[in-house]
Amino acid sequence: AEPGAGAQSSVFAPQPVPVGLADLAEVYAEQLRRHENAVHPGRMRLLTASESAGALVAAEMTAAGLPWRAETHREVLRELLGERYGGSGEPRRLAELADEVSAAFGHRVRPELPAEVVRAFARAGIKVTSTRRWELEKIDHPAVAPLLAHKRLYRIWVAHGWQWLADWVRDGRFRPSYLPGGTVSGRWATNGGGALQIPKVIRRAVVADPGWRLVVADAAQLEPRILAAVSGDRALMEVASRPDDLYQAVSDRAFQGDRDLAKLAVLGAVYGQTSGDGLKNLAALRRRFPAAVDHVDEAARAGEEGRLVRTWLGRTCPPATAPGGPAEEAGIPDALPEGDTGGYAPGASSGARARGRFTRNFVVQGSAADWALLLLAALRSSLAPLRAELVFFQHDEVIVHCPDEEAPAVVAAIAAASERATAICFGDVPVRFPFTTAVVGCYAEAKG
Repeated sequence: AEPGAGAQSSVFAPQPVPVGLADLAEVYAEQLRRHENAVHPGRMRLLTASESAGALVAAEMTAAGLPWRAETHREVLRELLGERYGGSGEPRRLAELADEVSAAFGHRVRPELPAEVVRAFARAGIKVTSTRRWELEKIDHPAVAPLLAHKRLYRIWVAHGWQWLADWVRDGRFRPSYLPGGTVSGRWATNGGGALQIPKVIRRAVVADPGWRLVVADAAQLEPRILAAVSGDRALMEVASRPDDLYQAVSDRAFQGDRDLAKLAVLGAVYGQTSGDGLKNLAALRRRFPAAVDHVDEAARAGEEGRLVRTWLGRTCPPATAPGGPAEEAGIPDALPEGDTGGYAPGASSGARARGRFTRNFVVQGSAADWALLLLAALRSSLAPLRAELVFFQHDEVIVHCPDEEAPAVVAAIAAASERATAICFGDVPVRFPFTTAVVGCYAEAKG
């Protein structure tokens, strides 16, 4: 179904083009002509408007800044990393862990260099292909524990250490440069600062101003609910019409109450885990939710065959010949595990299968990004009469900084914005997108 009739006008109020901006008017007219040639013109117009709204929100969030206590951040770094050494040397705790790693191997090994670690394990008679945590955890060797600890702390030191604090925090605010639509799926990115990957321990530095609060809202199980809406699967929409645990509801219908298995099956359908037990789980999921599984299966086939797929509002995936490729962004390997077809074309090359896995996810993740833009636009409109400020957004989470007395109104505004975004995006569907919302003084106090 097309978006609800008339729903767009109140969120995206059209403005007349100022006299004298003939070139801009010509570009705008060409944009309108292209909209009419889209597969779904109404949705494409909505996507363009929501992207414009998202750019405005991004600029306003950068101007407002995320409240940040520099001294608290320094305390966290001292607690985790110890004292700073002069020059460019590692802090004390990292140096200690590096010594422990070297002692475990019996010779000098620099744990921050993956190739050196792989060679050290090979010298010890243990074959590893990478230093990823999940692979190291399978190994019984005294170097593993200090390696994993060093890996975690090294990432914090490099990405959110003292230099980051000096570069990015000014006057009690962290002001990242957001890039709306910075990834091919429509998800946002940042131009430096790592705003979308703030470690939980560093969130202790995100503290509301005196007399103010942080309203932290996280959309619950967003992508499975998006799949219900875009596929039109009646059974899955019925499940997604409830604000409670979607995975538990799916498990009750298809997996004998095994929530973990249901979650694996749903995420496997979206992300392309279609081999081994994943194939068995997918079959069980298909029996109860055939339209939803068919939706992502068709997207995977289209990707493998080099065809284009689109998000709900019309964002198009990159062509198959694009250099680099969207598979890298989605974390999809060039070669899949043995027996994993990725989609349903056994004769396809590994590159085609990887693209199929990407397009399978693209139609869901990209549509979630479409919906999130509408949420931001609706929320910005609702907050206009208040002193509250939108200060943070990442994928399925927003943070609003507001005076104490405005917190209840902000919580209500987020819930209303979710309903409004759903109606504008999908029209009259039973699917709901509930938020887990916390009113806190510090970001670290919010669950998630």
